[in-house]
Order: sequence, then C-alpha cells, then structure tokens
Amino acid sequence: MRQTTDYKCLCSRSGPRSASSPLLHMVRRDEDICSPILRKLFNESHLIFVGLQKLKEDVPSKNKKSQFVSVSKNYRSVIRACMEELQQNAVSTREGSLASQYGDQVSILLAIELIWNLCEVLFIDAAPAGSLLLLLLDWVRLHKSDVDTRAREVLQSESPALHHSYWDVVISLVLQGRTDEARQVLSKQASLRAESSSVFKRMDGLLQTMPIFNPAGTQTLTEFDVKWRHWHEECDRCLQDNTFASSRQLETICKILVGDEDTLLEQKELLSTWYHFLVTRLLFTHPTIKPPDLHYYAQSSMNMFLGPRASPEPLDIILLSAFEFDLHQVIKDCSIALNNWWFVAHLTDLLDHCKLLQSHNLHFGSNLREFLVLEYASGLFTHHSLWQLAVDYFDHCPEFGRVYLELQIERVPLDTERKAIKVLRICEDRQMSEQVRSICKIMAKRALRNNRLGSALSWSIRAKDAAFATLISERFLQDYSNKGSFTDLDLLDNLGPAMLLSDRLTFLGKYREFHRLYGEKRFSEAARLLLSLMTAKIAPRSLWMTLLTDALPLLEQKEVIFSVDQTYELMSCLEELNLDSKDSNQTDQDEDIESTKTELLRLALARNLAMAIVKEGTIET
Repeated sequence: MRQTTDYKCLCSRSGPRSASSPLLHMVRRDEDICSPILRKLFNESHLIFVGLQKLKEDVPSKNKKSQFVSVSKNYRSVIRACMEELQQNAVSTREGSLASQYGDQVSILLAIELIWNLCEVLFIDAAPAGSLLLLLLDWVRLHKSDVDTRAREVLQSESPALHHSYWDVVISLVLQGRTDEARQVLSKQASLRAESSSVFKRMDGLLQTMPIFNPAGTQTLTEFDVKWRHWHEECDRCLQDNTFASSRQLETICKILVGDEDTLLEQKELLSTWYHFLVTRLLFTHPTIKPPDLHYYAQSSMNMFLGPRASPEPLDIILLSAFEFDLHQVIKDCSIALNNWWFVAHLTDLLDHCKLLQSHNLHFGSNLREFLVLEYASGLFTHHSLWQLAVDYFDHCPEFGRVYLELQIERVPLDTERKAIKVLRICEDRQMSEQVRSICKIMAKRALRNNRLGSALSWSIRAKDAAFATLISERFLQDYSNKGSFTDLDLLDNLGPAMLLSDRLTFLGKYREFHRLYGEKRFSEAARLLLSLMTAKIAPRSLWMTLLTDALPLLEQKEVIFSVDQTYELMSCLEELNLDSKDSNQTDQDEDIESTKTELLRLALARNLAMAIVKEGTIET
C-alpha cells in the first residue's frame, strides 16, 4: 500500500527447531489493500478509530485508561479475526501461490499483534511491578499457543505418560508459569511410578505452593516478595539436597524453578524466542520487576539467547526498543519493516490519545500522529471503495487533513453518477465549494456529451455555473424546436428558484410553465405568461416567431383570451420581428415560410382585436 517501495518486509515464524526470533524475509510487495480479508481489517479498524476520536476529554484519567486498554484490545481482536480467516483460507485453498500469499499475510499480522500487545502492556496499561510480569506471561502464552496443542495431543493419547512429547509438555507449561496444568500432566507419570511417588509429591508441592501475585488481593508487593523468596529458597534447598536426583526431568524442572540460566538456555527449542526466555527468566528470578529495570534484562536475555554469532532480526530490535520504553524508535522501525501504514497509524493515534507522544513534533509543523494518519489515509484513497474510509481519517487531522482531503478528493475517478454524488456529498458537508463546482462541471460536461440534457442541467445548477446552464438551456430549446416537445419534464417543472441562475434558464423554465398551463386549459394565465416573456425581453429574439406561433391557438379560441392591449403588444412584437428579418440573410424558402406565418398571425391578431374590442365595448356599455 505504501507507494515509496517496491518490496515489503515480511515477518514470518522460523521453523520449530530454530532458536532465534521470527526471521525477516524480503519478498515482492503484496497489494494488501486489494485483499478482501484485509479490507475487513481496514473497515473494522476504521470504526474503532472513529469511536476513539469521540472519547470525551473530561473523563477521569483512571476511567480513560481502562477505555484506552479496551480500544487496544478491540484493535487486536480485529487483527486476530483476520488472521484466523487467512489461516483457514491458506488451509482450504488448492493454489500453492495463493496459500503462500495467505501465509505471508498471516506472518505479518502475527508480528503486528505481537508488537501491539507488548505496547499495550508497557505503555497503554502501564502495569506496575507485580502486575507487569503477569501481563507479560499472558503475552507470551498468547503468542506461544503450540503448547496447548501438544498438551491436548498428549492427554488424549492412550498412555499420556509414555507419549514422546510428555516431558516437553510438562516443561513447556512450567516455563510459562502454568503450574496447575503442569501438575495435572505430571500426575499421569506419578500414577505409573509408584516407587517414585514421594519425589513426584515433592515436586507437586513445590509447584502448588509457588506464589503468584494477585493485584486484586490484599497482599502487598513486599509481602509477596518475602513469601516468594521463602519458596525460592525451598526449591534451592531441594536442589542442594539432590531430592530429585533419581529423575533427570524433575531435576531439570527444579533447576528451572530456581531460575538457573544454563538450564533455561538448554530449553531453547521449547522457548523458541528470546522474549519468551526473558519472561520465564523474570518469573523465576525477579517476579517483582519494575518497568524501568526491564531494558537491562531484555538486552541481556537477547544476547544470552541469540549468542555472540547471531545478529538480531528487525522484529527483535523492535521488541527490544519497546522493552527499553523507546516509543519513537518502535514506531520508526515498524514504519520501515512493515509493508503498510495501517499498524503505525492506528497505534500512534492510540498512544497520542494516551498523551504518550506529546513531546514529538516534526520539523514541518505536523506531529508524528498526524503525519502517519495522513500517510495511511492517502494510501486508502488509491482503492476504489476504501477511499470513503480515508475521509474520516483526514477529518481528524486538524493541521493538514483538510488540505490532503482537497487534493485527494480531486483524484477520485468519477466512474458513475452514484459515486459522483457520494463524493459531492462529502465535499458539501465540509463546505468545499471549489471541489463541489469542479465535480459538478465534470459531470455536467459528461452528461452533455452523452446527450443527457436533464442530468447535465441538474449538475450545472448544482455547480451554480450560469454560463454552462445557459448553454444547456439553449440545447433544450433547440431540442424542443426539432421535436416539438420537451424532455425531462420533472426537472423543468421543479426548477424553482434555480431558474434564476441565468436568463436563458429562466426563459426555459417559464416557457415550460406556459406549456403546462396551456395543457391544463388555463388559457388566460398562459397568455399573460407568453406575452410577458416577449415584452420583458426574457425570450431570445430567435424564438419570438416560435412564441408568436404558440399564441395562434389562443388567438383562435372561441372565447377571447388576449385583451385589446395585449393584442396590440403582440402586433408590436410581430412588426419588430419583421423589421429584423428584413435585415437578415435568409434563403427564399425560409422567407416564404416566415411570410406565411406572418400572414396567419396578422389575420389571427386582427380577428382577435376585433373580438376583443367588441367584448370590451360591450362590458363598458
């Protein structure tokens, strides 16, 4: 979606035997914006984004924090939903290339959700000592879900204790601090080995009594720390006394419980990543870790896990920056590593609402949050349907959002009239008068080229373009002269005040009104209107003969329609027209036609004048 690169960085999980973090591969850029599933991500996250902008500023900070955490979880749930759908599609599709594409997109979303979840723990929730480790454990468990799959496989087998993955499952559960589940699986082995039941009971006791901090409880952090140290000393004592010497696996578990780093590093295959190693290391050595101390343990854990020869991948560097509480570096590295602006735009917006980015303004006047949101919204405008979402993003960029919207809205292809109306409504709602006129002119010209006069007139009226409205009115009148009837009667009958946009449009509207009155047999009103069009000079001189010809049926009615004065005015108009026609260059045929019309009109006018004089004289008498 980003237009500045021809490649994308893709975070994909390493194989099950790899001891390093997810690798970063370079592949051809995939148009995420064209993926139907990822479009759901864009649509759903748009709703969350708009809702976030509406959060009231006067909400107490304590309540606001819980709201921000809820918003963050909503974003992550949308990511998860898209990820699951992509995984299902990858499994069900028969096309290898498509399955690979789905797999790549899943890898990206996995990395995004991993980073977002960590930022939620460290920055948005801002968990204090004690609670911090609990949230980090949840973070690791969520992103290391293969343990649950293997545990189910072992427990559902005919003989769980003899399963080849049995001890891997027990140790994996311990590494994640899931002691109750580890005890449940361990009981399967204890029931088979009666001679070692005391040893298993001892291990069960250590796992059962392992202190876990409860933020909602009455126990203080200091009291928990004292209790944990006593438990830790008990585990160490068991190790010193060789309590578990008869069972290599139980001894390994005991070494893990005391936080022996060499033993933990031996479990690289089960830990799989350095950040899992970090959280496990903290769980068994420093469960009351404070946020400011995290960076030291994170750096040393990464160095220990990867070793001196391996260099960290971009994902490792991003996570390390998060553990160092360097928010701006996280955003910068994500902008470089990920293939579109969706993640950094939405995360930065949320962090900005949390007042965590207030000190970071860019040198050209905008802040970091607005810059990233503008870039993301600009990308959405390249898509045929997602461009409508971008409008809301621009609306919530107070510095440059309006300018960007004005530039981008002009680039939206107006493929259909329906789409043009959508664009127009957006512009009208935001008082973007210049863009409104531009869109209306484009659509009016297109309609005129297609000989859709009604649509063209409607668009020109909307654009308040007097010159173009005059041109289209001329076309209407020309069409009437050729066919003898008007088209688009609904529009012409309901012009209202819009007909005042130009003189020609006014004439068109009034002339159509004359025809309507005549059709309704309201002859007197029709006669007055027809005469006023000529005497007020609203009607173009080229149409006077047409109007006078329209008067013929009224002049020949049995009842007198035109009064004496009105008849004289019609005669005056006819003579004025004849004087003009003598000066014009007409063919002989045209002259004969005009002469015939003139004679008929003179005869009808003379007859009407006589009848009008008699009628008015009779009334006076």
